[in-house]
Amino acid sequence: MSQHEDPEDFVAPASNRVRPGTLLLANTDLLEPTFRRSVIYVVEHNDGGTLGVVLNRPSETAVYNVLPQWATLAAKPKTMFIGGPVKRDAALCLGTLRVGTDPQGMPGLRHVAGRMVMVDLDADPELIAPAVEGVRVFAGYSGWTIGQLEGEIQRDDWIVLSALPSDVLVEQRVDLWSRVLRRQPLPLSMLATHPIDVSRN
Repeated sequence: MSQHEDPEDFVAPASNRVRPGTLLLANTDLLEPTFRRSVIYVVEHNDGGTLGVVLNRPSETAVYNVLPQWATLAAKPKTMFIGGPVKRDAALCLGTLRVGTDPQGMPGLRHVAGRMVMVDLDADPELIAPAVEGVRVFAGYSGWTIGQLEGEIQRDDWIVLSALPSDVLVEQRVDLWSRVLRRQPLPLSMLATHPIDVSRN
């Protein structure tokens, strides 16, 4: 492994416990348009509930048009992503730390899990730049009150999986939902071939 690689970038075991840094993958029966085939990264999970952002809903709006100072740090595609239905007028930013960077005590960064951090959009991007590989800016977020998400998981709406740093800054035209499933052990990986519209099958 080269110095730019982190074992965490390749091995993401399945997880059945929601915590910051896990993914919520919409199950095949969850057809509600907001969350259909969505991949949600959990940012907070505590006594107050759960907060996450949808990773695979790019918008047409360029980061430059909303937060021009962050455009250079934004990973491609350099557009705002729709983080969820809550507070669409508010922006939330996640960043991937460079390997070996310790976010503790760095102003403007709050550690989430592994190499993922929340980035304060009021911070100076030039101070943040040396610490991160890239950032992604989300409009809105997905939220659950205490116990609500657990109920949806018991109902099989969501599959709880571990995230890789590359999931958050996923490149253009990647079907993230299928990619995450494909790296799981059988039989879960079989779901990756599930058609987008069953009626077309």
